[in-house]
Amino acid sequence: MSDRSPAHNIELLKAQIRDVPDFPQPGILFRDITPLLADHESFQRAVDALASPFRGVNKVVAIESRGFILGAPVALALDAGLVPVRKAGRLPSRTIREDYSLEYGANTLEMHADAVSAGDRVLIVDDVLATGGTLRATAALVERLGGEVTGMSLLIELAFLEGRARLTGFDVRSLLVY
Repeated sequence: MSDRSPAHNIELLKAQIRDVPDFPQPGILFRDITPLLADHESFQRAVDALASPFRGVNKVVAIESRGFILGAPVALALDAGLVPVRKAGRLPSRTIREDYSLEYGANTLEMHADAVSAGDRVLIVDDVLATGGTLRATAALVERLGGEVTGMSLLIELAFLEGRARLTGFDVRSLLVY
């Protein structure tokens, strides 16, 4: 990887995002990250960029499901543990839960009750910042267990949905803004 300048990285990564119109429903333009994941160089650059501003965390909380794909290598890059946040009913041990609103309904997230401890420095990782509801709910779970959310690292931000406004007070970093 010869040129690791931030501007070059952004253009390289954006070139790997495929637009899929009318998915999962008519009128939605889906940003498909699978071509980026399939390209080793792009995937490595994305992981490096997601991790680099957040040295010193000891837990990475990754949100189901594409957040898992990004969160695991980010956790390894930061020498941190990985904590999955999942939809209700999918974790095998005692959980805490948080209900939240979506632009098209409501949902519930769960995290193991022993996954984060008081004083843990936590980075939340996901693929897309849309309306901010999922990230806000995840931060609430971390904070209820006594963890400190030191940042949120996202591959893509859909700025027109104004999700960042729901995340005031958090260090939110998005690599690709649409």
